[in-house]
Amino acid sequence: VRTRSKRTSRQHPAAYLLSRKTYQTNVSAAANRLRRWSTGGVRTRMKIEVPKRVKEIIETLQEHGYDAYAVGGCVRDSLLHSSPADWDITTSAKPMEVKSLFRRTVDTGLVHGTVTVMLGREGFEVTTYRIDGEYEDSRHPKEVVFTGELREDLRRRDFTINAMAYNDREGLVDAFGGIRDLEQGIIRCVGDPYERFTEDALRILRAVRFAAQLGFSIEERTKKAAQELAPTLAKISAERIATELTKLLVSKNPHLLKTAWEAGITKVVLPEFDAMMETPQNTPHHCLSVGEHTLKSLEYVEADKILRFTMLLHDTGKPASRTTDENGRDHFKGHSTGSEKTARNVLRRLKLDNDTIQKVTKLVYWHDYRPEPNAKAVRRALNKVGEDLFPLLLKVQYADTMAQSEYRREEKLERIRKVEEIYRGVLERKECVSVKTLAVNGRDLIAAGMTPGPEIGGMLNRLLEEVLEEPEINEKGRLMGIVERELGRG
Repeated sequence: VRTRSKRTSRQHPAAYLLSRKTYQTNVSAAANRLRRWSTGGVRTRMKIEVPKRVKEIIETLQEHGYDAYAVGGCVRDSLLHSSPADWDITTSAKPMEVKSLFRRTVDTGLVHGTVTVMLGREGFEVTTYRIDGEYEDSRHPKEVVFTGELREDLRRRDFTINAMAYNDREGLVDAFGGIRDLEQGIIRCVGDPYERFTEDALRILRAVRFAAQLGFSIEERTKKAAQELAPTLAKISAERIATELTKLLVSKNPHLLKTAWEAGITKVVLPEFDAMMETPQNTPHHCLSVGEHTLKSLEYVEADKILRFTMLLHDTGKPASRTTDENGRDHFKGHSTGSEKTARNVLRRLKLDNDTIQKVTKLVYWHDYRPEPNAKAVRRALNKVGEDLFPLLLKVQYADTMAQSEYRREEKLERIRKVEEIYRGVLERKECVSVKTLAVNGRDLIAAGMTPGPEIGGMLNRLLEEVLEEPEINEKGRLMGIVERELGRG
């Protein structure tokens, strides 16, 4: 029940790339501010704007003799002048002591020291300082021991940039060089990276995800440990892997999936990507391997889950479909069908929601379908792909084209532009492209004497074929005239 801010983007790819540049400029400016703040000590007197309700929780705990701080990602994001998605609080108070101080609480995870304090409709996780015991499965500690020392609690956290705490009374507590690493743009484990990754293997993927979100590099020792321990990711649940992979894909730097490949991470969590990285494309239309083309295409669609997963998976069928002719030219006939099947397997394995699976696999299947730039062809394409997905298909095809070689690129882009223009005209004229927008329905056909059953659907599809050819005939009288003739009454 953490509070989260939802961000959406519907920018054109060119606008998206501009916003990415602006983001990096903002991160750089934040780093300059951090240089001025850093004192080299554990505590730094500085001011972070803490939400009123978070401050209320911290002050309530302090008034009753307990230590309390905002901690983790909210502190990191505040230092980077980015709006935190949620605010977590850490305290010396034990869970039952926290519960006694607030009127409404939820027992989120008492065994791990976490209580959610409800203020109005917002929930804030309050967790007791703790030391994790030995980890046996790269996922869960055998036991959790509460401690009265903030430093000990910060020591167990994953990365230095996530191991800082703050309250208005004492300022910033930075025991492990988080400000320094924010300033230098580095993802570094707290303490020994081998210990941190052994405690929770998901941190290996999280290191790459944070690098992608923030535009940071991974510190060498941390990277080396990640490479050596990457196989332990096999112990992590599909749901947790999917969460981190999604955050990486919709980040500002989705191409850093390559870092995960270099570290041997994708070999465990997404072996289909490794196969693409190993598949060349000896054809004038391409100048990169299938994997490198995929990485490049990710940057030409906005940070949208459906679009990014589509680009990630759109060519997964190429490794299995690759053939080479006598001239040394590669062909990938039928790869869209194979890609759809592979995409469905991947998304199901990651246990993504059905809506995402349905939309992504349909876009993957049709990604190489390029209707001629005329109204009839575009209406039929809209019918096949779906009115909701067709505008996304155009974005997919734009990204696919921009990630190819320059061979006939302008010709390809011009076709997309013309198809988009025709598509907008079809929308403006409200032309029928599906059975649901026909001027007649099943009830009309039954009233005309047809027997309920499969023949009703067949007749509606027959009428739709006529309307896709001639949209002006989508009038009830004219369509019922066609029905009468089909029934032998006309």
